[in-house]
Amino acid sequence: MKVKSAKAKLGDWGFVAVCVIVSLLCVLPMINLLAKSLSGSDALVRNEVYLLPKGLNFDAYLQVFRNAKYVKAFFWTVFLTVICTLISLTMTTLCAYPLIFERLKGRSVINVYITVTMFFNAGAIPNYLLMKSIGFLDRPWVLIIPSCLSIYNMIIMRSFFYGIPDSLRESAEIDGASFFQILWRIYVPLSKPVMATLALFYAVGRWNGYGDALMYMKEERFYPLQLYLYNIMNNTNKMEVATQEGFSSPGLAASMKAAVVMFSTVPILCIYPWLQRFFISGVTLGAVKE
Repeated sequence: MKVKSAKAKLGDWGFVAVCVIVSLLCVLPMINLLAKSLSGSDALVRNEVYLLPKGLNFDAYLQVFRNAKYVKAFFWTVFLTVICTLISLTMTTLCAYPLIFERLKGRSVINVYITVTMFFNAGAIPNYLLMKSIGFLDRPWVLIIPSCLSIYNMIIMRSFFYGIPDSLRESAEIDGASFFQILWRIYVPLSKPVMATLALFYAVGRWNGYGDALMYMKEERFYPLQLYLYNIMNNTNKMEVATQEGFSSPGLAASMKAAVVMFSTVPILCIYPWLQRFFISGVTLGAVKE
């Protein structure tokens, strides 16, 4: 058994210390928000809440769950996230898969054209006019179709497809497998790690998105949860708006904001542990036997 030198051990402890510091920087703000959401109004007004709640109460969460629009927005956002993730993964796969074939005519031109769209776009006003001209304004499709494909994610998937041995595809072609059969029976099963990663990227992006709804949506019934959170964070300083949102005091307003942030953040955080098992290692190792 090889014994580590003192310098190597010191390096390991330094790496552990950096990981602990970074973890605390990520976790402590969430703990502070949780403490604020469970604290009494007086303690929040006096700014006495840090990591532990003071004057424990659940008024803020009761306000959230009693407000039907927040609950409806939550389930609508969950549905929207699931649909957008499935459509985005499908579009990303169908775009990346043909580009790995060298016999595809114009492949280099297509790659250049696709890459250019990562750096240049029409801008907010032309995009708004486009959504208006095709009748997407105030429609749920405006939250799904325009963002259904990320070129950056497509390049990641295409690079992963390049790593799958060509011999697998060639043997399937010899056996008479079609273009889509090869995709469904070989590439998709072997691409679970990258698909899980991209699914997380798409899900987090859609769950946290509010800019498209803010720009294109006037119908409140189609507001995602993050847009409600955006409105709360911007408007709770106004007494008339705070009253409409159910706030009766500045302390309750701060507690309510923290509760809504927790309400909108915890569900998407729960997805990562479920997908983490796909990040450990690829499943293509040993796929080709010599």
